Amino acid sequence: MVETLALPILVALLALLVFVVDLAAGPTRGRATGLVAFVGLVGIFAASWALTPGGSASRGSFVLDDFALYLSRIMLVAAALGVLGSLDHTARNMTRRQGEYYLLLLSSLMGMLFLAGARELVLLIVSFELMGIPLYVLAAMHKTTRIGVEGSLKLYLTGAVSSAVTLYGLSFIVGATGSTSLSDIALAPSSPYLVVGLLLALAGMGFKVGAVPFHMWIPDTYQGAPTPFVAFLSVAPKAAGFAALTRLFIEGLGDQRTTWWPVLIVICGATMLVGNFFALNQSNVKRLLGYSGISHIGLLLLALGIGTQRGIGILLFYLAAYDFTNMGAFFVAEVVGREGSDEISAYKGLARRNPLLGLAMLLFLLSLGGIPFVAGFWAKIFLFFAAWEAGIRGLVVLGAVLAVVALYYYLRVARSIYIEKPEKDGRVTVPFTTASAIGIAMAGVVLIGVKPALLLESAIHAAKSVIGG
Repeated sequence: MVETLALPILVALLALLVFVVDLAAGPTRGRATGLVAFVGLVGIFAASWALTPGGSASRGSFVLDDFALYLSRIMLVAAALGVLGSLDHTARNMTRRQGEYYLLLLSSLMGMLFLAGARELVLLIVSFELMGIPLYVLAAMHKTTRIGVEGSLKLYLTGAVSSAVTLYGLSFIVGATGSTSLSDIALAPSSPYLVVGLLLALAGMGFKVGAVPFHMWIPDTYQGAPTPFVAFLSVAPKAAGFAALTRLFIEGLGDQRTTWWPVLIVICGATMLVGNFFALNQSNVKRLLGYSGISHIGLLLLALGIGTQRGIGILLFYLAAYDFTNMGAFFVAEVVGREGSDEISAYKGLARRNPLLGLAMLLFLLSLGGIPFVAGFWAKIFLFFAAWEAGIRGLVVLGAVLAVVALYYYLRVARSIYIEKPEKDGRVTVPFTTASAIGIAMAGVVLIGVKPALLLESAIHAAKSVIGG
């Protein structure tokens, strides 16, 4: 049991250590807490490779299978990158609140790790709240700006509503099946109460991952919250949300697919359309990346809806590729935003003012757009092939068309970086820790692009835990 719960226990101990270091170091030396958090997360990630999948705890309420381990590693990488990319930002803007920042981030991560292995509805909803509540506080860390307060308030309100809707839906599922265990729910026959419950649960979890029409919090929250935190927010909670969706709808309600799949088709198509078309006219890069993220959620929902081992494996592969790509783009946005603006105009001539930074942003944009041969290209091509073979050809055509649309707004930023003349003179300086985070993200994008098969095989193997042979 201890080995099964090793990852969340280690994160809890690390959070306690960060708290103690923050008390000892004092508020003016808060960078030490961030360094402790980063080194600890790297150590926990390394320790995860020594764990043996297959264990369970609390009578099967929590399992450490290949699926949970794979997603836990994605979340640990996202958290480590988020901490590394935040070190300079928190030192400059949150002098006396650095300890709180890292403690809240680790607390949220603990909830995500529990979500990856939750196979019982009470644990699932408690884990959602453990993940979500610290995020509301972190989003409000820029409390002196109007947009920061507005964005955090939207995140809190929609999060509270989504929790209520999810809990209400799960109560119908428990009432219809007589159990909170996913293994028992999987054996229950269909009934009107079960159908209502699963649809409400789908709506509630749609808020968590930012699917349309439950996406309204994303643009304002992304624009107003601290950019390094937004980098973490844009990937780690999404991975945890898809862990919960996969557990509930594939492992628990897979036999009810004919009920929830038609609804998911509509949500999937709407999410891709809204995300891409609302991104077209954005002038703020953080809002643009927010709407871009919504469009990627639509593709991830498509992978979930395939419902096969290969489909879930591609979902896991996509999440890993998106982890490095999106976080890297936000870290570049953090560097450019230090000069006073997050508008696309601030990127004019970036390639002249810092060629490596311009190249990094171009690489991340190409990966988000699915240009060969970087991580995002393989994620999209594997997904489209799998969906086509599964007979979901309408959404494949829609996704392919919208991928061309997405190139327009990604290349708008690239055009500013490489073609337009800079509005300011002087080199754009990048702090060492932020540069390191960008470099790690670039390495991840390139390595996945060069050797996608290794990660894909690992992802498909992990999917077997929830889908069966």
